[in-house]
Amino acid sequence: MSRVIHFSAAILAGTCLAAQADWQLVTTSASASAEIDLARITPTKDGKRTAWTRLVFNEPRLDFEGRFRYESVEALQHFDCANARFATRQRIYRLEGRQMASEKVDGAYQSVANGIDAKLFQAVCGTAPPLAGKPRAMHAELVTAGEEKTAQPRKVADTPSPSGKPRFIEIPQIDKSKAEDPFKNAPPSSAGKNEATAPGKNDLTKAEAKTPAPSASTGKMTPSLKPELSRLERERLLATSGPRAQRTKPAEPRETGKPEATPTIAWGYAGAGAPENWSKLKPEYALCGSGKRQSPIDIRGAIRVDLEPIKFDYKPTQFRITDTGHTIEVEVASGNTLTLTGKTYELQRIHFHRPSEERIQGKAFEMSAHFVHQSYEGDFAIVAVLMEKGSEHPQVQTLWNYMPLEVGMGVEPPGVVIDLAKLLPERREYYTYMGSLTTPPCSEGVLWLVLKQPIAVSPEQIAIFARLYPMNARPVQPTHGRLIKESR
Repeated sequence: MSRVIHFSAAILAGTCLAAQADWQLVTTSASASAEIDLARITPTKDGKRTAWTRLVFNEPRLDFEGRFRYESVEALQHFDCANARFATRQRIYRLEGRQMASEKVDGAYQSVANGIDAKLFQAVCGTAPPLAGKPRAMHAELVTAGEEKTAQPRKVADTPSPSGKPRFIEIPQIDKSKAEDPFKNAPPSSAGKNEATAPGKNDLTKAEAKTPAPSASTGKMTPSLKPELSRLERERLLATSGPRAQRTKPAEPRETGKPEATPTIAWGYAGAGAPENWSKLKPEYALCGSGKRQSPIDIRGAIRVDLEPIKFDYKPTQFRITDTGHTIEVEVASGNTLTLTGKTYELQRIHFHRPSEERIQGKAFEMSAHFVHQSYEGDFAIVAVLMEKGSEHPQVQTLWNYMPLEVGMGVEPPGVVIDLAKLLPERREYYTYMGSLTTPPCSEGVLWLVLKQPIAVSPEQIAIFARLYPMNARPVQPTHGRLIKESR
């Protein structure tokens, strides 16, 4: 289905920053605010309308099965305005703007009643539905406190940040005194350098289901540079040398008289949590051992055909760089896209592996960068850029200059931009195949695009990354007869 994407431009520090979804506040409850994306209200051929709605919660919460945390949930809704009905087709769960999980919903049409449903229906259809029937929740995740108050509409997502930094999610000011504690019955989580990162910390998928955290080591919100910091404080945060301390204090041992519970083994690249054991660590990681479309692979036997060129629309952008505990990750502002076979994917983040996870005819490269993209439908495309030893790369050096001191720390250098297009090689021929995440839960259905020409990085730049992550690459996986295409 074709989709028109609306962008709003902002000039910041001489840089055209990303367009944002046009989220507008509709109503609030004690625990969350309900919003609608005005840019994605679309009429259908049968006279109905589709729209994206969103709940933004006052505090992060666990999903119903305790698998992951999220602070907002977006839902693709189909509205039958003539008959006052709606149906839910897809939900996307996010934490700090990251996609934690995505699920397709085969929901039947339900009658609109009152409350939140009626307000969202009126925002889409322009008319209030008749009050009838038992209320049905468009967002099953909403916990109402028995009182809802109508809010004056205001823009939430596209207002500029006072500090001039990329905005990923802005939560409205809401009275939190009556909000339900989302962790009241939640099981305790472990912390440490090998804590599993959120889906999207490395590669992403349409159906992630694991315990995420914005910080790979603490599970707390990632700190950012604030404009009121003094020069000395800013220089300390932006320093690029010194010990990398863990940001959590180990729990003190307790004399309980009872045997301690067996600690959960976190996934990693060595020891008990190594790739060969991923499928045994958690039930949701089972695909890491049983999947038939796993990544990475050794690219051999590709058929040479006239592949459609990838249309990159990358712009200079501000960024946030984070040490996740598994890799160095770079988040960018929205609006940077690629288009292939008529489908547009937006760049979410970039992360790095050493050595390259991809192999070409058995050859591994010094490093690789994975550019993770997502479409409006929730599908993912990952562009792999191979990196070989050569001259210093200016854009990579800019990133390394602001590399965080500690695991879990995020740095947003004010007024500093990177030119994303210059992180790509000059020639854009590529290999393509269907694969998976290269990290747990190893979910499949990911479109891989491996650029054939490497980019050069200096030995010093490789050594800087290797000091932190000398080896963070999953071994190659069987192809199981998959079709691999190559630009000729």
